[in-house]
Amino acid sequence: MTRRDDFGRAVRAGRRAGRPTVVAHLQLSPTAATTQPARVGLVVSKAVGGAVTRNQVSRRLRHQMQTRVSRLASGSLLVLRAQPAAASASSELLGADLDRVLDRMLDQGLTGTSEPTDRRNLRPHPGPGARR
Repeated sequence: MTRRDDFGRAVRAGRRAGRPTVVAHLQLSPTAATTQPARVGLVVSKAVGGAVTRNQVSRRLRHQMQTRVSRLASGSLLVLRAQPAAASASSELLGADLDRVLDRMLDQGLTGTSEPTDRRNLRPHPGPGARR
């Protein structure tokens, strides 16, 4: 996934699950009969480390997702955001964290227990002593 609109749509309207090394946002396809494959995008910010470290983390996440992308429904958008802990994590830990976030998000999608929220319509709570 490379288009900014796709990243934004998955983050804004998708389900979210996180672990110490990675946070994932998944938007399931609105139509079940789509022919497009599931797409995965990576976000590895400077908080993870320098350029060499970020590239290593990106390659490791991409490699871990190669065997897991088949779990996603056709047309789904998945954004993986690496946390700073991903830089020092082993590939086994990254894989275990990916499995946990995918399990959590896909279970929500099957049972319908958690509906995605359109965050643009939420207003912050005014807090104590705020004037209305």
